[in-house]
Amino acid sequence: MAWTREQMAARAAKELRDGYYVNLGIGIPTLVANMIPDGMTVTLQSENGMLGMGPFPYEGEQDADLINAGKQTITELPQTSYFSSADSFGMIRGGHIQLSILGGMQVDEKGDLANWMVPGKMIKGMGGAMDLVAGVPRVVVVMDHREKGGDPKFLKACTLPLTGKGVVDLLITDLAVFEIDRRGGGVKLTELADGVTLDELRACTGAAFTVAL
Repeated sequence: MAWTREQMAARAAKELRDGYYVNLGIGIPTLVANMIPDGMTVTLQSENGMLGMGPFPYEGEQDADLINAGKQTITELPQTSYFSSADSFGMIRGGHIQLSILGGMQVDEKGDLANWMVPGKMIKGMGGAMDLVAGVPRVVVVMDHREKGGDPKFLKACTLPLTGKGVVDLLITDLAVFEIDRRGGGVKLTELADGVTLDELRACTGAAFTVAL
C-alpha cells in the first residue's frame, strides 16, 4: 500500500530542524508548510521574494497578491518580509538556505535530478530549481515512485534533461525512503511504506540500492 501525498509530505517534514531556513518546491513539497512540528521555528523562503511564509489560507481567506513560487495562495506571518527576486536568489546562491524540498520527474543512483522539463512538451522554464540544488547544502526530493504508465522514476541514470548532477541527499517516494551519497557511496533503502514488500520495490526501481532497514 503506497503512501498518500500527505504522508509523503509528513515524512519530508521530519527533515526540518529548529532554526532552519527552508525552500519548498512546487507540488507535494508545498504541503510541508502545514506540517511544521509545534514548537519548532522554521522560516520558509520563496524565490519570488518572500521570507517567512505562513500555511495555506482557509477557504475564503485567500489574498491573490500573496503567492508562493508555484502561484498558490499562502498566508503571511508577523515576521514576514518581502524583497526582490534578485535578493531572493542571492540568499539561495549565498548558502543561506539550509534545506530545499523539491519535486522530481527522475532521480538516479548518483543523486542526479531531473525536475524541470520533458522534451517536446511546453514548459514555463526552469524557475529556481537549478539554483536551489546548487546553492542549498541539503536537498530532499519527494515524488511518485513510478510514471503513470508504470515505468520507474528512480533510475540507474536519468534520461530527462538534468537540473543538477549529484545533488540529491534524500529521496522520498510513495513506496520508500532512500539515502543517496552524493560522493558516490551508493544508495541505501531506509524505510518502506506500510504493506510494500522489498521484492515489489525492487521490481519497480531502476536504481541499485542496499537495504538498511
